[in-house]
Amino acid sequence: LCNTIFKEDLFQISHTANSETTKCQKETKSVKKRRITLIDTPGFFDPERSEEELKSEIVSCITECAPGPHVFLIVLKVEKFSEQENQVIDKIKDCFTEEAFKHAVVVFTHGEQLPEGMKIEEFVSQNRNLSDLVQKCGGRCHVVDNKYWKNKWLNKYRNNKHQVTQLLNTIKAMVDKGEYYTNEMIQVVEREIQQAEEEIRQSSPDMSKKEIREKAKRIVSNLLKKIVGVTTGAVLGALLGVPVMVFAVVKALMEMKTKAIPVEAVVAVNVCMFYYLHLNDC
Repeated sequence: LCNTIFKEDLFQISHTANSETTKCQKETKSVKKRRITLIDTPGFFDPERSEEELKSEIVSCITECAPGPHVFLIVLKVEKFSEQENQVIDKIKDCFTEEAFKHAVVVFTHGEQLPEGMKIEEFVSQNRNLSDLVQKCGGRCHVVDNKYWKNKWLNKYRNNKHQVTQLLNTIKAMVDKGEYYTNEMIQVVEREIQQAEEEIRQSSPDMSKKEIREKAKRIVSNLLKKIVGVTTGAVLGALLGVPVMVFAVVKALMEMKTKAIPVEAVVAVNVCMFYYLHLNDC
């Protein structure tokens, strides 16, 4: 999806049968005179991924999107929804808070699977669970096909250029309200990043602003990854604003800080399918 939006193969995908994202990745590019930052993440509800691996990727997402994303893109496939797919939708609805849903858009891939003449809204309406999810997202849903809809000029609807334009228009309308998604945990992470930036700036005055920011995010990310006693579900819940989980992660982070672990020691230990977007006018 990210490569389709950017019209360029910037994001790595695995060459397995399902071609899913395996690592959190961030890229920024100008699209239609707006600077867009996309953060591509692995599927957070993939039962085949280990708890430790998922926790690490969620932490990477938290530090990359601080002080908060403008939009969550919840990415699903156009396919027959089995019990397993419906369980994933249930998990999404359970994890997302009402505030997070206000900033969410459902985007379907594999649009070629739609019967000829069918629009995505009709497809959604055929599944009550799916329809409920889209309604929680304010009715916002779009469809693309990363493989087959690249040059379909004879059919405006089954055309990525048209569909991406519609998606960006939806995002622009959300961003123009002047709000972005955040919560106490993300704000604490942003403050930690800013504090790390100041320390790096003083110790390494020749580093560029971008280099300082990236190093500060690595420091905070590694600190978060070292938190013990907090489950992967709690970290994901904190990202999405579940109050008790926000409190648990913030408390654990503050306790980690009181141990006064040296910055460089933390970095040395481990330096490093939602999407998040930041948009700024060029």
